[in-house]
Amino acid sequence: MPLKVLLCSQPIGYNSIRGDQMKKSKLSIFAFSLAAALGVAACGGSDAASDTTSAPAETTAPAETTAPGADYSNLKVAVIYIGVPGDAGYTYQHDQGIAGLEAALGIEVTRLENIPEGAESTATFDKLARDGYNLIFGTSFGYMDPMLETAGKYPDVCFQHGTGYKTAANLGTYFGAAEEARYLSGIAAGAASKNGKLGYVAAFPIPEVVRGINAFTLGARSVNPKATVQVSWTSTWFDPAKEKEAAQSLLQAGADVLGMHQDSTATGEAAKEAGAKWVGYNSDTLAGNFPDTWLTAPIWDWAPYYIQAAMAVAGGSCPAGDAGQFYGNMKDGTVKLGVFGTSVSAETQALIATKAAAIIDGSFAPFTGPIKDNAGKEQIAAGVVAPLGDLLGQMYFVEGVIGSTKG
Repeated sequence: MPLKVLLCSQPIGYNSIRGDQMKKSKLSIFAFSLAAALGVAACGGSDAASDTTSAPAETTAPAETTAPGADYSNLKVAVIYIGVPGDAGYTYQHDQGIAGLEAALGIEVTRLENIPEGAESTATFDKLARDGYNLIFGTSFGYMDPMLETAGKYPDVCFQHGTGYKTAANLGTYFGAAEEARYLSGIAAGAASKNGKLGYVAAFPIPEVVRGINAFTLGARSVNPKATVQVSWTSTWFDPAKEKEAAQSLLQAGADVLGMHQDSTATGEAAKEAGAKWVGYNSDTLAGNFPDTWLTAPIWDWAPYYIQAAMAVAGGSCPAGDAGQFYGNMKDGTVKLGVFGTSVSAETQALIATKAAAIIDGSFAPFTGPIKDNAGKEQIAAGVVAPLGDLLGQMYFVEGVIGSTKG
C-alpha cells in the first residue's frame, strides 16, 4: 500500500483544554533516535487509548538520518497550520522541520494554513484519513481530542500528536524539554537586568507555559537572587497587537528585560521601542532585527523527529501507544538555545555554556530542590530532582514570580 503522510501543525491550543488534561501519571519509556545537535551560539504501541502523560528515555543519535538508497517516493505529506510560517515563531520553526523532512527524504509536503481547532480540525483529520494519508502529525494541544477520535475510526492510519498526552494503538505524542533552554535564557535575562524587574508575556496558564516561566525565573535568580518576574497573560497564542500591549504594560511597570511565550515578535518590538532587553522563543531567525535589545531564545529543531517518524512508518511501524511518547531535550538536539545578542557578555555566555553542558551530561537539572512556590510553600525538597510527570502537570509559580496561574 502506498504510504501517505500528513502533518498538522499549529501553536498549542488552549480553547479545548480541560482540567483533566495535564494529570500526572506513571512514567513509560520510549526513545526515538535523533541527531544530537546542541546549539548555544553568536513502532508499535498499546491496543487501548490512554490519557496519561509519560516520560521518555534519553535519546541517542543514529549513525545516519536516512537509509542509503531508500525510496520514499510513495510518501505523501501535508502539513496543517493554525497560522502561517510568517509568524517567525512556532509555526515557522515547524515549517523549517517540514523543509528538513522534504530535503532528507526527497518528498514534497503540501501545506495548509489557518485551520482552527474544534469541529473544523476534526473534519480535516477525517477527510485526510479518508483520502488515504496514513501518517498524520498534529502539533496543537487543541488537536488532541480530534486526533484521538479520528484515530479510532482509522486504525490503519498512524497519528502523531505534538504537545499532547493521550495515546492509542495508532496515536503517539511528541514534544520536548523547552524548560532546559528556558532556564539558560533566564540566566541571560537576569544578568542583563539592571533593576531586577523582569516581565513575561504569556499566552495561557497551562503547565507547559507555567513551567517555562518558572524555569526562566529560576535561571534569572541563579545570577540575580532578588530578581522578580511579573507575568502578563494575553489569552492568545498569536495576536501581535495584544502581545505588544501586554509587553508595554510590563515595561511601564518597571521591567527592563522581557521574556515571552507567544508566537510573534511583538514583545521584542515593544522592548526595542523602549530600549529594553528581551528573550524570544521558538526561533532566532529575526534576531538581527533587534541588534541592541535581543538576548537569546529557546528554539526548536523538529526536523529529526519528523524524519524518524516518517522513516518508521515507511518501515511498517507506528510510534504509538504508551511506547510512542517522545519528549526530546537539549541532549538529543530537539531543544536548543539560539544566538546571543551583542549585549550578552562573554562572562555570561561562558556561564550559560557551562550550565548547558551540565544539563546535557545530566549533572544538573533546572528543577532541583529546594524550590518554593511564590506563596512560600516548599514544592521540591532539597536535593530532589522533579520527575517529568510532575513537571508536565506543574501549575504553581516558583518564588520570585509575580502573578497567578489562574490567569
